[in-house]
Amino acid sequence: MTPDSATRLLTAVEAADRLGEFTLLDVREDHERAEGYIAPSLHIPLGELSVRADELDPAVPLLVYCHSGVRSAMAAEALRAAGYQAADLEGGMVAWEQARLPVASDA
Repeated sequence: MTPDSATRLLTAVEAADRLGEFTLLDVREDHERAEGYIAPSLHIPLGELSVRADELDPAVPLLVYCHSGVRSAMAAEALRAAGYQAADLEGGMVAWEQARLPVASDA
């Protein structure tokens, strides 16, 4: 199963179990990403998504995340409307960290 229009939300545990099935897309701001991120993920802040969507492969399903799930839900909806297969990480980084899943850092 891949994240598509039928699968709009994945829990952190579901996402961790399926990391190889999609491209992770972090839509948080730079300062948020600097605090840690899910690896491997592509970083395109929500405000830049409309002009940088060409960096995404429409043939590869996406799993979008942000801090708590609000911005990623908006991004996933916009991406689906543009023809991408996009699901949302339920609860965002907050849920990921609460599930004690690994967080990467460039520091």
